[in-house]
Amino acid sequence: MRGAIVGFGVIASTGHTPAYLKLREHPILAVADPVEARRRAAEKLIPGVRTFASHQELLAAGLPLEFIDIATPPSAHLEIAKAAAARGLHVLCEKPITTSLAEARELLLTARDRKVTIFPCHNYKHAPVVKEMRDAIQSGRIGAVRSATLSTFRTTNAKGTPDWMTDWRRYKRHAGGGIVMDHGSHTCYLTFMFFGGAPPRTVSAKTFQLDRSHDYDTEDNLCGVLCFDEGFAQMHLSWTAGVRKVIYALQGARGAVVVDEDDAQLASEGKLERRTIVSKFDDASHTEWFTSMFEQFLGDVRGGRHVTSELKESYWCIATIEAIYRSAERSGAEVAVESDLGFLEG
Repeated sequence: MRGAIVGFGVIASTGHTPAYLKLREHPILAVADPVEARRRAAEKLIPGVRTFASHQELLAAGLPLEFIDIATPPSAHLEIAKAAAARGLHVLCEKPITTSLAEARELLLTARDRKVTIFPCHNYKHAPVVKEMRDAIQSGRIGAVRSATLSTFRTTNAKGTPDWMTDWRRYKRHAGGGIVMDHGSHTCYLTFMFFGGAPPRTVSAKTFQLDRSHDYDTEDNLCGVLCFDEGFAQMHLSWTAGVRKVIYALQGARGAVVVDEDDAQLASEGKLERRTIVSKFDDASHTEWFTSMFEQFLGDVRGGRHVTSELKESYWCIATIEAIYRSAERSGAEVAVESDLGFLEG
C-alpha cells in the first residue's frame, strides 16, 4: 500500500509518521499541508517524500497512491475523503470522522458507492490494556457488562503545532465542538464495544466551559450517561482536571474490571487479579496503537470491505455526540440517539 498524508500537524508527525517509518518499507510517498513549515518538517522526517500545499494539488499530481491518511482538523475531513474516494483511493481518517451526522451519512454513502474503504482512527481500541478489557468480556470472565464508567482527565486540550494554530481544538469552526467531539469520540466507541457493539438508545448529559480565559467557543468538561438495552455507561471528560489520567471501570454479570492507566484489576469468581499492562496512555502520540490499527485498516482494504463495522461505529459516535449536545442544551434532559443505518439500503 502506497499512500499520502493530508495535514502534517502534531498527530501526523509524532504518531502516524513514526509508525509508518517502523515498517519494513514505509508507504508514504507524499504529504499535503498549507503551511510551509509543516511541509519542510515532513521532508526532514520522511525519506524521499514529495510535498504539496493542498490535497487538490496532491491528488492532481498523478502519484501511484492507494490510500490517503487524513490528519487535518475535523472540519476538512469530508471534503478530502470525498475527493480521495472519487479517485478510487482508500481513506484512513482521524477521529471524529466528521463534525455532523449529515456529513457522516454522506461519508458512509461515499464508501458504499465508490467502493473504497473509509476507516476511522479509533486508536484507543488498540491500547493493550483496552484489549485486555475486551478479552475479559469476550472470554466470559466478567460476563455481560451492565455498568461502565469512563473518565478521561486532562490538564488542557491536546495542543496543535505552533506553526499553525496551537488551540484549534477549542474552536467550533475547526473542531466541530470541544472535548465531547474530541475525547468524547474515544469514549463513545469504547462504550459501544463494551456493550456488544451497539450504540446507546438515549443519552443525558451536561457540558461546561470552565476555562474562560480565552475566546474559546467550545466546552471543556462533560458529565453524561449513555443508556443501552442491557445497562448504562457514565462519561466524565475534563480538560481542566489538573492531572492527566484515564480511569475505566466495567461491572459485569460475573465480575468487574478496573483500569487506572496501566494498572488493571480483574475480579471474577471471588478472585482478584492485579496486573500492570503497559499502554503508555501518557504518550499523546500513541504510535504503538497506530501500528495495530493500521494493520486492521489494511485487512479491510485487502478484504474488500467498504462500509466496515469501524465506519458504522464512527457514524454512531457522531450520532451520540450530537445527542449529547442536544441533551446539554436542554439542561440534561434524556434524548434519543439517531443511530438508524437504513439509509445505506437505498
